[in-house]
Amino acid sequence: MSTTHSRMLLAAAALAGVLCIAGCAAGSGASPAPTDAGPLAWDAASIAPPEGRVIGTGTVLDAAGEPQLCLGIVAESAPPQCSGIPLDGWTWDDVDGSETSGDTTLGTYAVYGIYDGERYAVSDPPIMLALYDPIRPEDPSAGIEGTTAEGDLVRVRDELAASLGTEALTVWTERGYVWIQVVWDDGTLQDAVDSTYGDGVVFVTSALREID
Repeated sequence: MSTTHSRMLLAAAALAGVLCIAGCAAGSGASPAPTDAGPLAWDAASIAPPEGRVIGTGTVLDAAGEPQLCLGIVAESAPPQCSGIPLDGWTWDDVDGSETSGDTTLGTYAVYGIYDGERYAVSDPPIMLALYDPIRPEDPSAGIEGTTAEGDLVRVRDELAASLGTEALTVWTERGYVWIQVVWDDGTLQDAVDSTYGDGVVFVTSALREID
């Protein structure tokens, strides 16, 4: 074999090694594609309600004497509407920051109470959101960017939105993950999405926060 030929082979081998190292490094640092174990195995009725007081922030909408805490979107209709949690023990006495149109009164507040999974019993005077200083919730991702491909995230987001329906307040993609916000999760829904799509793909957050 000529010296020139040998040098060409060595150069090719060296280039292949560099490409392999680069490819392996990129592959080892990326998350695997989300698994698909079939339909999400989850039952909202199996979630245990919080044991103590919680706090929720949103719009209190009182239509004809039936107040509810709206944690999700409030339709800008006339009058405004939402699918919220019925409030027990709510009163507008000594509560500022409300507005009334017809038989509907509403305002935005931080509301303390006991949530039984269906209804919300007010336990303390509400705080106007303009005066409320919330504690920043813990970031389940620990500030680490996700590496799941955008196409996979969109697929998972759409599947979960269809599967959860109105049980989810919102489903979105951000920072390389799919995020779900529900009224309350005791870990049951998080376990279900982890089993279906794999760890570190979907994070579930609760709109209600435990304070006791």
